[in-house]
Amino acid sequence: MIRIVIAEDQQMLLGAFGSLLNLEEDMEVVGKASNGEEAVALVRQQQPDVCIMDIEMPGKTGLEAAEELKGLNCKVIILTTFARTGYFQRALKAGVRGYLLKDSPSEELASSIRRVIEGKRIYAPELMDDVYSEENPLTDREKEVLELVADGKNTQEIAEQLSIKTGTVRNYISTILDKLDVKNRIEAIKQSKEKGWFK
Repeated sequence: MIRIVIAEDQQMLLGAFGSLLNLEEDMEVVGKASNGEEAVALVRQQQPDVCIMDIEMPGKTGLEAAEELKGLNCKVIILTTFARTGYFQRALKAGVRGYLLKDSPSEELASSIRRVIEGKRIYAPELMDDVYSEENPLTDREKEVLELVADGKNTQEIAEQLSIKTGTVRNYISTILDKLDVKNRIEAIKQSKEKGWFK
């Protein structure tokens, strides 16, 4: 039996989600919360397998609650009306296993819960499009330099390969770090990989 806690500040929706999921033979709703603080307390008390969480809730938001629950055995699924890239990226950092939109068909919720329990991650396709359609701010030459850095080449080797001076390579790297708003080369490579900017 999959044990579930639901956190949703709109009482009608909270009741509807609870009833829907209790109809599933392999699911049981063991707690309902109307804000993030109640959700965290219920998860600690009931030790559910899954917590379905809205984002915009009074007191503590669903994202703050998810960040607090990170590291516990409970898998968090965000269920929200907000398809905002910033929210989604913060949810990913909090280790959220699912991010669904409320206008999805109701049967999708139960099947998503089962897939998350199996260890899969379920994210609304429109969010994935937003994340990956984010424009790469780097010029073609800067991309080329960063890809060579990612290949493990040092400043001297990059300069030789691109037939430019080492000082120019350093300038490119410093511009790349500024544009991506990162502290070092490793962070620049990581961010470009996460955003799908490498070829």
